[in-house]
Amino acid sequence: MAINLSSSSYLVLGLIGLRGPSSSYQLKRAVERSVGYFWPFPHSQLYVEPRRLAEAGLLAESAETEGRRRRTYSLTPAGREALREWLRDPGTEVFQVRNEAELKLFFSELGDEGTAERLAEAQVRYHQGRLEEFQKMLERLIDVPDLEKRVAPLVLGVRIEEACLSFWHDVRDSGVRGALARTRLPGGHDGPHPG
Repeated sequence: MAINLSSSSYLVLGLIGLRGPSSSYQLKRAVERSVGYFWPFPHSQLYVEPRRLAEAGLLAESAETEGRRRRTYSLTPAGREALREWLRDPGTEVFQVRNEAELKLFFSELGDEGTAERLAEAQVRYHQGRLEEFQKMLERLIDVPDLEKRVAPLVLGVRIEEACLSFWHDVRDSGVRGALARTRLPGGHDGPHPG
C-alpha cells in the first residue's frame, strides 16, 4: 500500500531504525530526550503514525498477549528503504522559525511603553535556560563514541540559542534601534544607527 510519508513518518522510522523495536511510549520518551528539542510536533502522532506505517508495510507490529498488551514496532526492509531514500535526498523544506516572541516584537509598537524591553527580558531568561540545558547535554554526550551525527543537531541548537540570546540582550539593553544598529547588512553596511 502506497502512502504519503510526512516528516513525522520519517521521525518514527528513523527513531525505530536507531533504537530498534519500540513501543509508542518508548518513542515518546526518546523524542523528549532527543529530537523534541528541535523538532516539536504533537506527541499523539507517536501513537497514530506507527499504526499507519505498519498498515503500509513499513513497520512490523507485534503485541503482547497478556498484561498491558503493548504494541511494539520494528523496521521492515521496505521501511528501511523508505528511510534511506528520504536520507539520499538532500533537499529540505525552508528553514522556519515559529516563535511567538518574534510575532509580539513585530506588533510591539501597538503596546505600551517598554513592551519590547519586557519581552526581551523574558526572552533572555528563556534562551539562557535553554542554552544552559543544551550545553549540559552536550558536555555529557560530546565524547560518547559513535554519537557525533546525533549530537551535531545539539551543536546547531547551541549556536541558535547563542544567536537568539545575543539578539534579545541587544533589544533589552539598547532597545530595538540598538539591536538594528549592531546588525551587519549585505555589502558590509551597518544597520541604522540609534539616534
